[in-house]
Amino acid sequence: MAIPAVVVVVLAGAQLVLPGLATRTVRDQLARHGEVLSVSISAFPAIELLWHRADSATVRLRTYRSSGVLAGALGQISGVDSVDLSIGTLTSGALTLHDVRLTKRGSQIRASAEIRDRDLRTAVPLMRSVTPVRSAHGGVVLRGEASLFGITATVDATIQALDGRIVVVPDVPFGALATVTVFSDPGSMCGR
Repeated sequence: MAIPAVVVVVLAGAQLVLPGLATRTVRDQLARHGEVLSVSISAFPAIELLWHRADSATVRLRTYRSSGVLAGALGQISGVDSVDLSIGTLTSGALTLHDVRLTKRGSQIRASAEIRDRDLRTAVPLMRSVTPVRSAHGGVVLRGEASLFGITATVDATIQALDGRIVVVPDVPFGALATVTVFSDPGSMCGR
């Protein structure tokens, strides 16, 4: 009779302690790369957290600077049923994104972000006066002035996700040769 009581006490203790430990661990990992506003992780039974499984996770960041660790962070959400992530400003490589939102419900993942004109010009310095023209083939076509070797011309370019990267490809003959990678995170889930 004592063994079932001990099991109940251990499980109840785990339910009280493990979510707090998991939350603190995630908060500490994220704080190395940005400003954390809040983190909340829940699981029932909480013992599932020992196997990196959770019912839900909510993360709010004011800023985050990715240094190639974003893929690992995204890989961690595979064991979480419901994820709500928001980042005020995400900087990864040459690209800065604003108002980043990621939600996961089961296996469905949705993400959105704002790319501001000045941030796009910083990421792709050859193009000026960038304006979105239309969406095409899973990307966005941009129009802007490009200067190269003293020659200025109006050029269209497509920005798209490709194999874990965000690339800008000029819509000119042999434009693929001038592809510019503005974000790269090896192993990420983008484009898969």
